[in-house]
Amino acid sequence: MARPLRIEYPNAWYHVMNRGRRGERVFEHKDDYELFIGILQEAIELFALRVSAFCLMPNHYHLLVQTPDANLSRCMRHINGVYTQRYNSGHSLDGPLFRGRYKAIVVPEDSYLLQLVRYIHRNPVRAGMVEKAELYDWSSHKGYLSTAKKWDWLHKGFILSMLDQDPQRREKRYRAFMGEDEDESLLRILSLKKLPSILGDSQFVDRIKSRFFEQKRHIEVPESKRLAPDIARIKSAIREHYGIDEGRLYYTRRGVLNEARAMGLYLSRHLRGESLNTIGSQFEIENYSTVSTVIERFKARLRSDRTLARRVDKVRQIIMSQEQT
Repeated sequence: MARPLRIEYPNAWYHVMNRGRRGERVFEHKDDYELFIGILQEAIELFALRVSAFCLMPNHYHLLVQTPDANLSRCMRHINGVYTQRYNSGHSLDGPLFRGRYKAIVVPEDSYLLQLVRYIHRNPVRAGMVEKAELYDWSSHKGYLSTAKKWDWLHKGFILSMLDQDPQRREKRYRAFMGEDEDESLLRILSLKKLPSILGDSQFVDRIKSRFFEQKRHIEVPESKRLAPDIARIKSAIREHYGIDEGRLYYTRRGVLNEARAMGLYLSRHLRGESLNTIGSQFEIENYSTVSTVIERFKARLRSDRTLARRVDKVRQIIMSQEQT
C-alpha cells in the first residue's frame, strides 16, 4: 500500500479523519465513545497534543488538533492503535478496526480553524442524527458552551479568542457563529473522495509546498506530487532562465537540440512524476516515445555535464522562488 503524505512541523494544525473499514461502526456503545475520548486525553498528556475540536460519529471521527512538537504521526499511532486494541479486547474481536491510515489535512492558523470547528461540530446535524449540535453527546461542542473543569483538557481558548478577545462575550459569539451558514466552498472540498493534503489560501499552500516538497518527494508517496510545482511553473521558470517565449520553448528541428524544451520534459518527469503522455501534451509532442527518448538523453548529459547541472539547479531555484512569492 502506498504511504500517505505526511507534513509535520512545530505548531502545525490538522483536520484529522478516519473511518471504520468497509464503513463499519467503530463506536458501538457509550463505553466506546468514552474510551476514545479518554485516549485523546492520554495523547495530550503523553505527546503535548492539543485537541481543539472532535466529533465521534458511529463509523468515523473528526479531530482538529495542533502539534507543538511536530509529532502528529506518533500521536495518531497511539490514538488509533490503542483504541483498536482496547475496542477489540472489549468486544472479543481481532484485526484492523479502521480503514487503513488516517487522513490529515494541514490548515493555516486563521479563519479556516473557525470554519472547521463549525464543520466538525455540525456533523451530526448534517447527518440528520440531531436537530441541534448541542443535542449530540459525542462532540466537543458542549465544551465550547461550558466553563466546567471537566473540559479543561480541550484546547478551545485560542479558537474562542478568534471570535472575541473578551472572555465574557465569547460564548455568545460562538453560539452566533454556529448558527451562521457554513461555507459552501469548504463543504464542497471536504465532500471530495480525494481530499487535499493542504487547505488554505494560495499563499499558505505555496509556502507549504516550497518548504516540504523536496523532503517529501518519494515514489512510494504518490500524494507528494501535490506538493510539486505544476508544469506551468516549470515552463515559466525555464522561459525566464533562457529568456525565451512560449513558441521558442516548443521549437523543434531535426538534429538540433532544444535544451530548454528537454529540460522542461526532464523536470516535469523528475519533479512531478508525470506520465509521458501528459508531458508530451504539455510540450506539444504527439509521440510519448519521443518524450522518453529526450528525457533519457538529457539525463545522460546531466551525469557528465556540470555546466548543464548548474543550469538545472538555477531553474529549480527560480521555481522555488516563484512558489514563495
